[in-house]
Amino acid sequence: MGDKANAHSGAAGRATAADHPASVRNVVLVGHSGSGKTTLVEALALTAGAVNRAGRVEDGTAVSDYDEIEHRQQRSVQLSLVPVDWDGYKINIIDTPGYADFVGELRAGLRAADAALFVVSASDGVDGSTRMVWEECAAVGMPRAIVITHLESARADFDDMTRICAEAFGADDPDAVLPLYLPLRGAAGPDGHAPVTGLIGLLSQRLFDYSSGERKEAEPGPEQLPLIDEARNRLIEGIIAESEDETLMDRYLGGERIDLKTLVQDLERAVARGAFFPVLAAAPASEGARQGLGTVELLELVTGGFPTPLERPAPTVTTPEGREREVTACDPNGPLVAEVVKTASDPYVGRVSLVRVFSGTLRPDDTVHVSGHGLADRGHEDHDVDERVGALSAPFGKQQRSLSHCIAGDLACVAKLNRAETGDTLSAKDDPLLMEPWQMPDPLLPLAIQAHSKADEDKLSQGLGRLVAEDPTMRLEQNQNTHQVVLWCLGEAHADVALERLRNRYGVQVDVVPHKVSLRETFADRAAGRGRHVKQSGGHGQYAICEIEVEPLPNGSGIEFVDKVVGGAVPRQFIPSVEKGVRAQAAKGVVAGYPLIDVRITLLDGKAHSVDSSDAAFQTAGALALREAAADSRIHLLEPVAEVTVLVGDEYVGAVMSDLSGRRGRVVGTEQTGGARTLVRAEVPEIEIGRYAVDLRSLSHGTARFNRTYARHEPMPSQIAERMREQAQNA
Repeated sequence: MGDKANAHSGAAGRATAADHPASVRNVVLVGHSGSGKTTLVEALALTAGAVNRAGRVEDGTAVSDYDEIEHRQQRSVQLSLVPVDWDGYKINIIDTPGYADFVGELRAGLRAADAALFVVSASDGVDGSTRMVWEECAAVGMPRAIVITHLESARADFDDMTRICAEAFGADDPDAVLPLYLPLRGAAGPDGHAPVTGLIGLLSQRLFDYSSGERKEAEPGPEQLPLIDEARNRLIEGIIAESEDETLMDRYLGGERIDLKTLVQDLERAVARGAFFPVLAAAPASEGARQGLGTVELLELVTGGFPTPLERPAPTVTTPEGREREVTACDPNGPLVAEVVKTASDPYVGRVSLVRVFSGTLRPDDTVHVSGHGLADRGHEDHDVDERVGALSAPFGKQQRSLSHCIAGDLACVAKLNRAETGDTLSAKDDPLLMEPWQMPDPLLPLAIQAHSKADEDKLSQGLGRLVAEDPTMRLEQNQNTHQVVLWCLGEAHADVALERLRNRYGVQVDVVPHKVSLRETFADRAAGRGRHVKQSGGHGQYAICEIEVEPLPNGSGIEFVDKVVGGAVPRQFIPSVEKGVRAQAAKGVVAGYPLIDVRITLLDGKAHSVDSSDAAFQTAGALALREAAADSRIHLLEPVAEVTVLVGDEYVGAVMSDLSGRRGRVVGTEQTGGARTLVRAEVPEIEIGRYAVDLRSLSHGTARFNRTYARHEPMPSQIAERMREQAQNA
């Protein structure tokens, strides 16, 4: 790490194909929007020699190849991979969006990585969503470190932010979240602000000066060493507490001096197994500088302290039929098991898949088996096909550098996998395998759309298919009840990006329309109706009369048809015709145009003509009888009610429950889940929670999650029902 006695050797540059998993490091950057992740990636690439000036690769192409949406909105909206070489190691740096709407990209980055760097802004602190991701990483034992950025801010206080991080991330053991370096500030400027010019290593007690734009090692002055004594002692005690050598603490407390090599080795082992979480500082390089502050220390932490892919347990692997298979973790000579962690469409080269190889070796022109991922409910079909691998490449900005192979533990871009989607498994064609998928959040914000013109209508289906293939957090619904095309998204920004990509990437103009909820109708009371369809105007006539009775049934009963005709008043061959007619009318609705449910329709009597009666005539008479019965009865409009569960921090429980009540919700229970969180259960009309995904995020400052499942339809309040009837009649 940066505290090692020997300085960095200087071997750096562009990443190439790795030859052994031990030389690979996969690290994902996590942090809220605006914390400085992408700037940090650029600074790391500059220090590693992959770019020749901040934010540029050597031919002038931007490092971070986000689409035009990001450049306009100044935020990352998708996962980005930047591979670099450092000291003989290939480091795959995975930058993820910090905005909550793109958590699917974050989850993909966590799946592809073996360790995480949590990027925290010194001026903004730690938000609730970052805490939640930390807990997710803790649940799976992922090694983590913390990088504090924006130290150039006038409000930046490294010591204070380190304390905040220890409180936020070190709930179980605050002494496991400690800095490895302390930033040193230079002379104050006219505004009174003193810039950070260097770092002092707490273990080595060496000064690393970045004031010249390049890291230089020096002896700290006598006035600086006393400033670090307390922090150094805490760090040493924290490392020893996690040491596998149980005698080390007693020796240290007994006054024995522990040598630097032992401390560094214990530190690296503790970081690699996710027991110790070092805090570092970083700042981007100034104009013309070769290295950003703290970037060498970060790269040394990644290569020395983070685990190799060999140390990561392989996800569960089965055959497509569900039989579990034992696969040796990260064996380049083992059976091929790889996963598509991101899918993108390029207008020139077609579909490009970012793939993490967990076992075996992937090569160009291989024929692989693509196994599906079980997200058919989101518009992603399951796959069970063979495909030929196109060119392999390492992404870097808009460039794709050709690779000869991709071994277990490494990542690469694969061209021309036209059927593979995000989350799919690639395996040998003669040995199909399927990896357990990672958890994806449910999209809960509906976006109803329609084609802007006839030309757009012809392209809409293909554009939507490509859109959902890239993003498994998006669900495509063709609602048979409302006849709407609905894109279910994670939030407003997610929806905006979807519309922008449809327009600019796939050339499809769409209009956003109000989302409709599937209402129903039912009879409130018993009613009777008579349908008379008699016409005689030359030629073959039409004659059918039927009398029915309608009575309400319990919720969920559907429609029952009962025949109680006696004496052949309605000939037997026309009984099914009456049923067909009333069911067709029920599907159309009887008042506001919504399907009729939960009634029993009994055919009591009728009349027929030996010549003029027909199947069509009795169908019409049945429909007329149902409409007449509805005209003389109270009809309830039924609205869908959802069972909603909200997981929220205790400090927001009152606000959430009050908000649910304001949405005509009924809170049915609460329970403590630990970690100062409460699970609130409620039943809420679906018409009231169309934008709940957005509103809950605002209400809880991004810390709450919710799920919804359909419970039942129940009568709508009369004043709301009357308004819905008027809207239906005016439509």
